[in-house]
Amino acid sequence: MYPDKKGYFLNFGGKFVPETLIVAINELETSYAYFKKSKEFRNKLNYYLKEYAGRPTPLYFAENFSKYLGFKIYLKREDLAHTGAHKINNTLGQVLMAKMMGKKRIIAETGAGQHGVATATAAALFKMPCCVYMGKEDMHRQSLNVFRMQLLGTEVKCVDSGSMTLKDAINEAIRDWVSNIDTTHYVIGSIVGPYPYPMIVRDFQCIIGKEVKKQILRHEKRLPDYLVACVGGGSNAMGLFHPFYRDKRVKFIGVEPAGRGLNTKEHGASLCKGTIGVFQGAKSYLLQDKNGQIQTAHSISAGLDYPGVGPEHAYYKDIKRAQYYAVDDKTTLLGFKFLSETEGIIPALEPSHAIGYLIKHKKRFKKLDIVILNLSGRGDKDIDIVKEHLV
Repeated sequence: MYPDKKGYFLNFGGKFVPETLIVAINELETSYAYFKKSKEFRNKLNYYLKEYAGRPTPLYFAENFSKYLGFKIYLKREDLAHTGAHKINNTLGQVLMAKMMGKKRIIAETGAGQHGVATATAAALFKMPCCVYMGKEDMHRQSLNVFRMQLLGTEVKCVDSGSMTLKDAINEAIRDWVSNIDTTHYVIGSIVGPYPYPMIVRDFQCIIGKEVKKQILRHEKRLPDYLVACVGGGSNAMGLFHPFYRDKRVKFIGVEPAGRGLNTKEHGASLCKGTIGVFQGAKSYLLQDKNGQIQTAHSISAGLDYPGVGPEHAYYKDIKRAQYYAVDDKTTLLGFKFLSETEGIIPALEPSHAIGYLIKHKKRFKKLDIVILNLSGRGDKDIDIVKEHLV
């Protein structure tokens, strides 16, 4: 199964990096191939995922939400994982791997702050110094997560270039990595970047879909009809989708941020409105102008505010294995408020896109359908943002 030996998902992916990073990328590829087969590594990671991160997370039948929608909806409760989101699945894997590789320092980028918090958490656990790059705009929007990272002993570096959001934080993290290759491991937070990162992050996040497959068979004695998840870079969605890749009757729906509207320039819908190009180490769908200049993305959720998407999602789009849609900020807020009031669960703004999609398009589904939505994070971090819009 993809990626191939050159890191491509058919026409997408690859490793478009400066020569100074080739050695580090090749070292990571070789190391991951070893650790993937290492019983010692797998046993350690499984221990921390279970005893520290709280896996498996529940698959919850949302009875009230289901009655409103007119079909069965299950929520994969990644919001209940340690640190409040799915990001911990990946950071525990990568930081443990870096420790066993002999690296001395961890760096990362973050948008909504959840990946930053999860990286800071894993770095503290494994006693490694950590630096997280975060855009100035995102630091303002997610000040609580900034403080959480600092409490965990991580240095948070403010990025005030460009749009001062996730893509700029990634740029700065890559510059740091180039300067400190021998001692530093860069923990990328999504299935983006040069190979082997899209594969590594996907594999660590696939625990979501693997658990779901066992849980839904226990609940319903059959597989679901649909899997639904929000898509920015795309790790939570791919973690859910990938273990069902060969189950052709299970349909995949990814929901991107339409921001202030797909007909404006203020959205983050790379799959719905983007074109193919190369960005931050990989070939995929991007938001770019006719000259190939990367455009500024917008979403009410900092975690989806990114002008690209993981190459495996681009592959899924082109082979029609998944369908991708986009919902705007207004619909996202509707989803946020609705789930809070009907189920007593306050979701993050990122999965609120998927919730809003189901509310707006409930007539697309049949009464007997079983739908699983990946509730990828909790909404504590977004309360101030939502308060500005709803109060």
